[in-house]
Amino acid sequence: MKHIRDYVGRDLVWDQPHAFKEHYDLKSGDELIATLKFRNSFGSLATGESADGRWTFKRVGFFTTHVTVRFEGADTDLAVFRNNTWTGGGTLELPDGREWLAATNFWQTRYDITAPTDTPLLTFRRVSGLFHLSAAVDIHDAATELPELPWLVALGWYLNVLMQRDAAMMAT
Repeated sequence: MKHIRDYVGRDLVWDQPHAFKEHYDLKSGDELIATLKFRNSFGSLATGESADGRWTFKRVGFFTTHVTVRFEGADTDLAVFRNNTWTGGGTLELPDGREWLAATNFWQTRYDITAPTDTPLLTFRRVSGLFHLSAAVDIHDAATELPELPWLVALGWYLNVLMQRDAAMMAT
């Protein structure tokens, strides 16, 4: 795998290669850049991996949920995402006090992560697929130098997958 930062400005796509496996690949053309794998189809624990490292993402709570971001095997949080069910997004809080915002459009086909000044960091476009979930990813200029960029790209996709799962459960 390659470093995510090396692919800024190139076409990036998260894709689910197998319909019934909770495994996703981030690719640029045929090049594998990162993966996101859920431990099982019903749980929320997932591992993201790229040449930059390995991280775990886990949704915790029932009525008021949040997602923890950790280096794999660590007990301390790199960040915590606090969900806001009513806006279809939430706030990503870092230990140093920085916060980034996440929001989706009404149809959940676009998901943006922005700085508090509305400066775009990441955009997930054309989020779609009933059996093969996928989306194009744009890494904006403001995100290129963030040390958190590699896990932020994986976390953004993780949040998209959870949102799609939740929407599918609500529909059934």
